[in-house]
Amino acid sequence: MTTETSTENAESTGTGAAELLAPLDLAFWHLESTEHPMHLGALALFGGDEDSPDGEELLDLLAARAAAIPRLRLAVRNVWLPFGGSAWVTAQDFDVRRHVRRILLPADGFAAEATLLAGELMERPLARGLPPWEMYVLTADRGGECAVLVKLHHALADGMRAVAIGAGIFDQIAGARPVRARTTRPKVPASRFPGPGRAVGLARDRLGEVGQVLGIGASVVRAGRLHTLLPLPLPGGVPDALAAQSSGTRRLTTAALDLDDVHRVRRACGGTANDVLLAVVAGALRRWMGERGEPAGGDPRALVPVSRRRPGGGATTGNRLSAYLLSLPVTEPDPLVRLAAVRDGMARNKAAGPSRGAGAVALLADQLPAFASKLGAPLAGSAARALFDVLVTSVPLPRTALSLGGRPLRAVYPMAPLARGQSLAVALSTYGGKVHVGLVADAKAVPDGDRLAGCVAEALAELVRVVRG
Repeated sequence: MTTETSTENAESTGTGAAELLAPLDLAFWHLESTEHPMHLGALALFGGDEDSPDGEELLDLLAARAAAIPRLRLAVRNVWLPFGGSAWVTAQDFDVRRHVRRILLPADGFAAEATLLAGELMERPLARGLPPWEMYVLTADRGGECAVLVKLHHALADGMRAVAIGAGIFDQIAGARPVRARTTRPKVPASRFPGPGRAVGLARDRLGEVGQVLGIGASVVRAGRLHTLLPLPLPGGVPDALAAQSSGTRRLTTAALDLDDVHRVRRACGGTANDVLLAVVAGALRRWMGERGEPAGGDPRALVPVSRRRPGGGATTGNRLSAYLLSLPVTEPDPLVRLAAVRDGMARNKAAGPSRGAGAVALLADQLPAFASKLGAPLAGSAARALFDVLVTSVPLPRTALSLGGRPLRAVYPMAPLARGQSLAVALSTYGGKVHVGLVADAKAVPDGDRLAGCVAEALAELVRVVRG
């Protein structure tokens, strides 16, 4: 996905240089509703003691570092051309204190209180007229514990880009930030009326794009379950909680897995660490469904996002995503067979590539004109249930030790948004020898999220026991 700039569109906003939202970014912007905010999040927990910077000092530090990140000054404005389009523009009245706030929590059970509050804060959509992000400094009323909650709109960044933006608050990244960021000069079209040769080339390109869109669209339709859009009984294998009506409420629950255990299973069974984690999610859902008295009559489908960013690809902004669709083998009682099924399923996905299956809907959105994104996003959001039952995403973090104001980062739990018709999103990140699992659920549909988080840890422990013999 390339970044486009246009002086013509900049003039229509009246705010200087503008960067058009790419089609997928625009789709995420229009997918949002009050009950379904489309922001990513992360809850970072920090250590410290009585001598560490206090809450007000942390608030000042966070505000200064966030204000120094250029992308966090951008707001969305409508443009005249293309019709239905929007652009990122630098907010002329930007005030970082509108975005960074402090909340005091009791020291007793601080981590649990911070986790509970994070879920509640994730319910609230970001203000549309401001740069779409927020950060909260959560501090204990005594002692040295603190946390930071980050919310970034999905239109602003995908998971990898969100990490790159959010990492700017840490001591190690902020201290290495260059004085001046490299800028890209706007491209001015040579002519509004291309010559005959260029016109033929453009027409050929458009026909190729149409063919690509039709191919991707057909693949999505084949993989989708259109009958789930009708008021019919749910297909077997989908827990009632995962297909409940949305309430607009959110709850975060967390689990921390030992990365050495994940690699121990991987070395014994083959595949990738991500295969192991997907098998752990399947095992956790199986345990959880069984405890809820929901028979596993079939396998729910997971949407597994795939980044299309290339290593060293530069500062390409916005979303660069596709996804794979994977049946989670919750009906299989043997944990090793479950892992083998996940490994084989992901191998088939990778062999077919990211432009096949329901997961390719992101690629389809990336080919649509602006007016189609604006008109079609609500319909696409309602169709999520026809494509998948649960989102499972991995968010890579820097491998180096990080700190904020000298306070060491202890854990970071990523949070993914819930699509319309979805009740659970699972996000995983690796840091400090642990895999931190953030489970964002509709609070009314999944009131027992703590138990599901416990099942995640138990599912990995089961795999470790089996491979040890």
